[in-house]
Amino acid sequence: MKSTATKVIAGFLLGATLAGGVATAATSEPLGVKVCVDKRTQAIFLAESSGCSTSRTSLTLGAPTIDVKSIASLVTPSVVSIKVTSTAGSGTGSGVIYKSDKAVSYIITNNHVIESAVTTGTILVELLNGDTISAQIVGRDAAYDIAVIKVNKGNLPTVTIGNSSSIRVGESVVAIGSPLGLASTVTSGIISALNRPVTTGTVGAESFVNAIQTDAAINPGNSGGALLDSQGRIIGVNSAIATLSSGGTSGSIGLGFSIPINEAKRVIDELIATGKSTRPVLGIFFDTTYTGTGAKILRLSPGEGAEKAGIPAGSIITAIDGVKIADQVGAIVKIRSYAPGSAITVTVELPSGGSKSFNVTLGSAPSN
Repeated sequence: MKSTATKVIAGFLLGATLAGGVATAATSEPLGVKVCVDKRTQAIFLAESSGCSTSRTSLTLGAPTIDVKSIASLVTPSVVSIKVTSTAGSGTGSGVIYKSDKAVSYIITNNHVIESAVTTGTILVELLNGDTISAQIVGRDAAYDIAVIKVNKGNLPTVTIGNSSSIRVGESVVAIGSPLGLASTVTSGIISALNRPVTTGTVGAESFVNAIQTDAAINPGNSGGALLDSQGRIIGVNSAIATLSSGGTSGSIGLGFSIPINEAKRVIDELIATGKSTRPVLGIFFDTTYTGTGAKILRLSPGEGAEKAGIPAGSIITAIDGVKIADQVGAIVKIRSYAPGSAITVTVELPSGGSKSFNVTLGSAPSN
């Protein structure tokens, strides 16, 4: 009996406009090494017996339980609320301050948060202190559901970048964002799964995410907010939630999805540098009528990686770099998790029978 394909269709998290508030979660005092984190430079110092100065935030490293209170204090100033108003309506989302110099600050969020204001409309960013600043779009990538906006205000506190490739299922995480417009809301949970194929958006305009799954409560309006590891470093950009019913707005059921920061960072850096981004290309067209396990190749793109490697049309992709591929969505998500130019191993069932692995170098194309 063939196994059914594993695929998650998730809903966007754009929230309704409400009055902002502050909510933080706390845990009991954990054990571990007490340190002080400079609020501006993010440098870490061992804490003195007297504690931390006003310019530094107290944090506990190596604790058996996650220090949510310290992480919230450290990172909340780097997470903003985003309000979008356009002819299509209004809504709220979240963003994270990624870079800041003396004059300009760059904020990462989801494309679906700001896309209604691409041609007409306004984008306002609300800081932790309540200041509201007009923002402009630097660049966006619908395929990865990532966007960068900027505000003409410098020297803002930035988030520390983590490593989403080193995280494991069961590790504790913290989510910070503005669900339903409630600014600086903090929730905690664990990483429930990794490499979860998730599609969001409408047919023909989907975003494909090789997602981190978490049970930390995230709700409409959390889109673009931060998913943080136990040391307060961003490991994901919260993007979507699974829902029990279609249509309408539903809340968290413990199935939230976040774009891994290692995948997002490449796109973010390209958008800041050029306003555009790229995507990796395997060089194949899928057979959308195929219903079996794996992703069937209908035809090849001339001169691209798959053809150069010798993969024949009609083959069925069963694994990429050892990760099993259940269906077409799983194949697309896995391929897009790489950077252009990456060398990968594609395992297929050949049309003539048998299995074979091919070494393929991914090409590059402008992203949608």
